[in-house]
Amino acid sequence: MKITDLIEKKKQGLALNEEEIYFIVNGAVNGTIADYQLSAFFMAVYFQGMTIEETTIMTKATVESGTVLDLSKIGNVVADKHSSGGVGDKITLIYLPLVAACGVPLAKLSGKGLGHTGGTIDKLNSIPGFNCKLELDDFLEKVKKTGLAIASQTHNLTPADGKFYALRDVTATIDIIPLIAVSIVSKKIASGANCIILDVKCGEGAFIKTLEDAKKLSQIMVEVGNRLGRKICAVITNMNEPLGHAVGNSVEVIEAIKFLKGDYQRDLKDVTFELAIQTLIKTGKSENRDSAVKLLDRVLESGEALQKFKDLIISQSGDVSVIEDYSKFPQAKNIIEVKAEKSGYINHINPLEIAKATKLLGAGRTFKDDKIDYAVGIYINKKTGEFVNKGEILFTVYANSLENIDEVKQKAQKAFVIEENKIPLEPLIYDVIG
Repeated sequence: MKITDLIEKKKQGLALNEEEIYFIVNGAVNGTIADYQLSAFFMAVYFQGMTIEETTIMTKATVESGTVLDLSKIGNVVADKHSSGGVGDKITLIYLPLVAACGVPLAKLSGKGLGHTGGTIDKLNSIPGFNCKLELDDFLEKVKKTGLAIASQTHNLTPADGKFYALRDVTATIDIIPLIAVSIVSKKIASGANCIILDVKCGEGAFIKTLEDAKKLSQIMVEVGNRLGRKICAVITNMNEPLGHAVGNSVEVIEAIKFLKGDYQRDLKDVTFELAIQTLIKTGKSENRDSAVKLLDRVLESGEALQKFKDLIISQSGDVSVIEDYSKFPQAKNIIEVKAEKSGYINHINPLEIAKATKLLGAGRTFKDDKIDYAVGIYINKKTGEFVNKGEILFTVYANSLENIDEVKQKAQKAFVIEENKIPLEPLIYDVIG
């Protein structure tokens, strides 16, 4: 079998069989297929696409290219949640303790942030002492004992996907929907969960910009997951503005803690609850939406969800006193309040501009090995739909360096659209598939 023949076959729009797909995946991992040949294959897929059968086989082959975690000792049903990436997306920090408090074991492997989106591991690393680098046995034991754990993703999982992604990143072939589906679903299956909840972000601040593409990707991922024996659901959510008020690392953890204490923001609650509702129904913990909402409300109001977050911090060697004393988090040297230049309704906040400004402060990465500043960030004082008076605080910048502070303020201010007349708020949940 020759890779050149398979490239030609795909170039002609023909479907590859199981043997041919495994040949490509295994060749990528063991180095028998050159990078330039894989790149040519990706470009052929970009123009010709892949059938659902091809996508399923490639997902299975990618899973089998590395370690597959066995979570059967934890329970019959173990859930995991994945977000396709957004701005101010601290949903995982709320979702994990909330769902765990409802009795669903959660084993979460996550990555660091790259580009304009923030990583959950980075946020948790802003808690002094918190350890995300767990050995497999320790990770599983913590899930069994505490009901939840979160760890940095091991290099042994889906090595084929790591190879594919690195090449797609430098060959302008990232936006191939079947290969995005392969990447996401393979990592979730390899992580061992048998109930997978996907938060597919859609809009200006997401990698997927249009609802049409978000639905197409979601349908493929759910179909592939089902074919490979997993309970899977995709919730398509709005990423046309930042989630919550805080964008950064420690500032987002603080906002998540406040939520668990009862200080809810509409967008955070609506998105978190929808993902949690789908999880409780899929895992059999709730029969329907009404019973799921009642259970979620109960564990929030009783403080059980907050206690689960405390348990998570203690279990992973973090300083649990941050729950009551936010000064224990890394602190920025400079706090700069930026005021509105005119009065009116805030009709839009561009998440990408806020993300770029936050990244300039040092809260994000361009390359995987870049160091980030956990203390810096932006707090949005006035959200979409609210009225702001000229001279009121629009947003607050937390900075350590003032070197490029003017550019930071300009970018963030540019994100706000303030107009005389108020427009209706967009829905936060576009669709649920699966």
